[in-house]
Amino acid sequence: MSLYKSNTILFITGLILFMTTCVPKQTPVDDKGITKNQLIMRIKPIQDSSEYNKLTPEEAHVLLNKGTEYAFTGTLLDNKTQGIYVCKQCDAPLYRSEDKFESYCGWPSFDDQLEGAVTQIPDADGRRTEIICSNCKGHLGHVFKGEGFTAKDTRHCVNSISMRFISKEELLKNTDTLSNESL
Repeated sequence: MSLYKSNTILFITGLILFMTTCVPKQTPVDDKGITKNQLIMRIKPIQDSSEYNKLTPEEAHVLLNKGTEYAFTGTLLDNKTQGIYVCKQCDAPLYRSEDKFESYCGWPSFDDQLEGAVTQIPDADGRRTEIICSNCKGHLGHVFKGEGFTAKDTRHCVNSISMRFISKEELLKNTDTLSNESL
C-alpha cells in the first residue's frame, strides 16, 4: 500500500472518530430520559402583550424604559444553580445556566443565548449593542465581544431584574405548565 493511501485512510478514520465523538449529544436530566431542550420547549412564553406579567416599577424601568439596575445588587448575580433564565415580562426562555460565567462586572454574564431568544440592536449611544427579548422586546442589557472571558469571546451583560430563574428541579416538577403563577 502506498504512503498516500495509508495517510488518506488514517485521515478518514481520524475524521470519522472526531465527528462521532465531538457531536454534542443531549443527555437526559432525569431518570425518565427527558432532556433539557425538551424541558425548555415546555416553557410557554406569553405571546399576547395584554397578558404579560405585571412588572414592579423597578422592573418596568429596566425592561420598558431601558434602565439599568445598580451593579452588584441583582438577585441572580451569584446564582450557581442549574436551570433556565426566562424573561421577567413574558416568560420566554433566554439563557441556560451552563452559559453563565463570572465576569466580575456586577451583572449576570452569559456567553451564549438560547437560539432565537435574544435580539441584538445598535444602542442609542452608537457604541454598544443592546440585547432585548425577541418575544416581547423588553430590554435585557448589552452584549460585548472581544473581551476574552470565554472561548466564545462574547459577554451578554444582563440585568437580573429583567429575568426570572427556573431551577432544574422546578422544571422537572412542573412539566405541564411553567407560567409565573405555577412557580
